[in-house]
Amino acid sequence: YMAAISLVIPTFREAPNIRPLSIRIDEVLKRENIEYEIVFVDDNSNDGTTDIVDELREKNNIPVRVLVRTKERGLSSAVVHGFKNAKYDVFVVMDADLQHDPEYIPKIAGPILDKSADFVLGSRNVTGGKVEDWPLHRRIISWGATSMARPLTSSGDPMSGFFSIHKKTFEQAKGLNPMGYKIGLELVVRCRCKKVQEVGIVFRDREHGESKLTMKQNLLYLRQLMGLYWFKYPLVFVLLFLFM
Repeated sequence: YMAAISLVIPTFREAPNIRPLSIRIDEVLKRENIEYEIVFVDDNSNDGTTDIVDELREKNNIPVRVLVRTKERGLSSAVVHGFKNAKYDVFVVMDADLQHDPEYIPKIAGPILDKSADFVLGSRNVTGGKVEDWPLHRRIISWGATSMARPLTSSGDPMSGFFSIHKKTFEQAKGLNPMGYKIGLELVVRCRCKKVQEVGIVFRDREHGESKLTMKQNLLYLRQLMGLYWFKYPLVFVLLFLFM
C-alpha cells in the first residue's frame, strides 16, 4: 500500500515556526517515502502565516495549505476542523511550536497505517520519552493533570498533543466535545479506542512565541474530565448521586 498521511497542525500566532517545521516535516517524510499533506488550521492570526504557507507551496513545492477560521477559536475544535477537511485517511496531529520533533512522525503514524492500533501517541512517560528544559512547576502541573485522567485511559501520557488516528475511528466518536486543549484524551475516550500504542518522544521547550496554558485552560480541562468520566462511567455517577 502507499503510505499517506494528513498532518493537522493548529496554529495561533506561530508564524516564525511555520517554515522550519514544514521544511523539517518534508525532509523526514520524503526520506521515509510517505506521501503527505500539511494542513495548518489557523485561528485568524493575521501574522503572515498564510503568506508563508503560500510561499512554501509555490517555491519549496511542499504540499501544504492553511484553513483560516474566523468564527471559531481553540485548539481542539481546530483539530476537528482539520480532520473534516483532510485529504487522506490517516491523521497525525502535532503542535506548531517545534516542541514535537517531526522525526517521530513515521513511528507515530506507522501502527495506524498498518492497522495494528486504534490510536498512537507520542509519550514523555515511556521508554525513550522525556521532557527537556521544563521548569518544576510545569512538571508538577503535568503530573497532576495526567493522574486525574488515569482512570479514563491506560495511556501513560494522555495529555499528549502528538498523536495519530484513522478517519474511520474518528468518525465513531460519540458526543465529541472539542473544548480546551486535550483533544487526544477526548478522542481516545469518545472513540472507544481499544488498542492504544505509545511512542517515546523527547519533548522540547518552545523556541518562539508564548506558551498558551492559562488558568482558564486548566478549568476547561477539569470540565472536560467531568464530561469524559460521565461518558465512560455513567453508572458510577448515577449510584453516587442516588446515595449522596
